[in-house]
Amino acid sequence: MNAATPRRGSDLARQIVVLSAVSFMLIAAVIGAGAFGNSAVQNQQGGALDTDGSYLAPAGPAFSIWSVIYLGLIAYAIWQALPRQRANPRQRALGWLIALTMVLNGSWLVAARLGPLFSTVVVIVLLLAALGWTFRIAVLTRDPRGGVVDAVLIDGVTGLHLGWVTLATVANVAAWLTTIVPPTWADAAGAIGVAVLVVVGVIGLAIAWRSSWRLAPALALAWGLSWLAVERFTGQPLSTAIGVAAIIVAAVILLPPLLVSGLRLLRPAVD
Repeated sequence: MNAATPRRGSDLARQIVVLSAVSFMLIAAVIGAGAFGNSAVQNQQGGALDTDGSYLAPAGPAFSIWSVIYLGLIAYAIWQALPRQRANPRQRALGWLIALTMVLNGSWLVAARLGPLFSTVVVIVLLLAALGWTFRIAVLTRDPRGGVVDAVLIDGVTGLHLGWVTLATVANVAAWLTTIVPPTWADAAGAIGVAVLVVVGVIGLAIAWRSSWRLAPALALAWGLSWLAVERFTGQPLSTAIGVAAIIVAAVILLPPLLVSGLRLLRPAVD
């Protein structure tokens, strides 16, 4: 298929931009992790981005999903740079968009270190919008003949990225609001948190529905929600109501894609 597609001058440029974008993202991630004597991201902004920064912040282990996402993006950047991928129509449709999500990913870390807390909200909302659009294009251009590598490195990685950033956006906005709202709002934090999680559940189901019940976004969202529950049950600030709501919402988001994926796997055997 690729051999019959004429190459364009922009194809090589796209491949180089993707490699440059992943390099920028990784440099920002290493610095954000506290390398070179810098303080880690959770210690920036007066601790507002730490696990105790708001009622909607997940526990520390939740952030290990970044390792999976980063490895997937690195693998994608290397794979898309292969000569046989240069004129691939799907790479043309998605390469620039995935590069944009990488740049915004790294830019969030820059904003967390150098800008005000509100700047992190702006960047992560832009990242969420870019990921939503990218994942939508990935679903629309999906070719079953593309193989496992195509499905994992484009649909899978982008889906995980989208699912996690959906919850991260909620946590980021909550952290910012916590620094500006009156302290008396803490009395209603449980009710507000539960209401927000209900909205997250609706968004998660909408992503699943619009993507023909793809599993990756739901997995990432359920992962983050589960660790949010752990933090509310065992960390600070405590909130049993938010913890219970997070578990219920995680199950509601995850079960439909799991069932659909299971039926898709069984269908060939039945046929």
